[in-house]
Amino acid sequence: MDQVEKQVILVVDDVPANIDVLSEILRPTYQVKVVTNGVMALKVAMAPQPPDLILLDIMMPGMDGYEVCRQLKSNASTRHIPVIFVSAMDEVNDETKGFELGAVDYITKPVSPSIVKARVKTHLALFDQNRVLEKKVKERTAEIHETRLQIIHCLGAASEYRDEETGTHISRMSQYSRLIALYAGMDLEEAELLLQAAPMHDVGKIGIPDRILLKPGKLDKDEWEIMKTHTIIGAKIIGKHSSDILTLARQVALTHHEKWDGTGYPNGLVGEDIPLPGRIVMLADVFDALTSDRPYKKAWSEVDAIQEIKNSSGHHFDPQLVLAFMKALPEILAIKKKFEEN
Repeated sequence: MDQVEKQVILVVDDVPANIDVLSEILRPTYQVKVVTNGVMALKVAMAPQPPDLILLDIMMPGMDGYEVCRQLKSNASTRHIPVIFVSAMDEVNDETKGFELGAVDYITKPVSPSIVKARVKTHLALFDQNRVLEKKVKERTAEIHETRLQIIHCLGAASEYRDEETGTHISRMSQYSRLIALYAGMDLEEAELLLQAAPMHDVGKIGIPDRILLKPGKLDKDEWEIMKTHTIIGAKIIGKHSSDILTLARQVALTHHEKWDGTGYPNGLVGEDIPLPGRIVMLADVFDALTSDRPYKKAWSEVDAIQEIKNSSGHHFDPQLVLAFMKALPEILAIKKKFEEN
C-alpha cells in the first residue's frame, strides 16, 4: 500500500518516549502524525485532511486529554473521529468519564503492541463501516427527496393541464418566486424551499368543475365563488404534515390569492398577516398569468404587465415585494424568454 493511501493515526502525548513506542508499533501499517499537547491536537484534527483515529494521552500539562476529547466531540467537523485514550493504570478508574465524553476505547500503559494493533484495527474498521453507511443513508435520503419533488411537481402540473396550461406555467412562476424571494432578503435555503413548494399553489383546481375551470368567458358570481374555493381545496389535498416542504406548499396553496389591501380570498387577510411565501407566489403567479395566453384572454405585453404590477403595489401586492420584483426583473424576463425559446 502506498504511503499516501495509508490511514492516518494521530498520537497525542507529552512524553517523547511514549510517542516513540506507539509510532514504532503503528508506522509499518499506518501513517502516523504526532503532537505533544492538546492545542496542537485540535489544530491537526481540524485540518482539511483530518486523522482517521486519535490515540490520546489523558494526563498532559495545560489542556488534558479529557478537555481535548470534549472539544473534538463538540465540533461538527471533528466529532466523527474515533478517540482512544491511552492511560496509565492508575487512571483507569476514570474510564467512565472518557466514555461519557465520546471516547471509543481505552488502552493502558505500558502498552502491549498486539493490543494497540488490534484496537486500532477494530475501530478503524468500524469507522470505515460507519462512513459507508452514512454515505448510503445520504444517497437514499437524496433519492427520496428527489422523488418527493417530482411527485410535487407532477401534482402541480396535473392542476395546470386541467385548465389548458402546458405545465410550463408552474416552472416559470416557481422560478420567479425564488428570484423575488432572494431579492426580498430571504436566505438561499428558504428561497429554494419556496421554489420546490410553489408548484402546488393551484393543486386545488383539481376539485373545480370543468364547466367553470374551462369557461372561455367571464365567470358569473356563483361560478366565481366556486372558483375561489380552489385555495381551500388545495390546502385540504396537501393536508397537514411535519415535512417543511409540504407545510410550505399548504400555506402557499391557501394564501396565494390574499391581497395586500384585504380584498383577496379565502380569508381576506391584510398586509403582513398574509404569510410572506403567499405574498411572493401571488406576485409571481399574477405576472406569469398576465403574460400568458389563457382560455379567457390573450397574453399581455411585458411592458403592460410590468406597469400593472407597479400600479397594484400597495393594493394587491406588498410594496416591498414589488421593489424586489423590479430588481429581479432582468432575471425574470430571461427565464421567460428561455421557456419561450424551448
